[in-house]
Amino acid sequence: MSFTADQIRQSLMDCILEVAPEADFATVRPDCPLREQIDMDSFDFLTVLEHLHARLGVDVPEADYARMSTLDASVTYIAGRLAGS
Repeated sequence: MSFTADQIRQSLMDCILEVAPEADFATVRPDCPLREQIDMDSFDFLTVLEHLHARLGVDVPEADYARMSTLDASVTYIAGRLAGS
């Protein structure tokens, strides 16, 4: 199954909201460090990755965590992983 960038973005935001329900995506800048904007610690980040795996079937190796620093970068990275690159 393939996902559009909008579907990936929405899935990512839904996964974040499951872990950090106080996150306000109306104020999140997609090109700025995401974890800082919503005050998400490393444990929360790992939990979000688990939710993403359950929802989209995507695995993110630890070596690639830095590639998911912003909302836009995360969507691009996940799309690439889902496409097999």
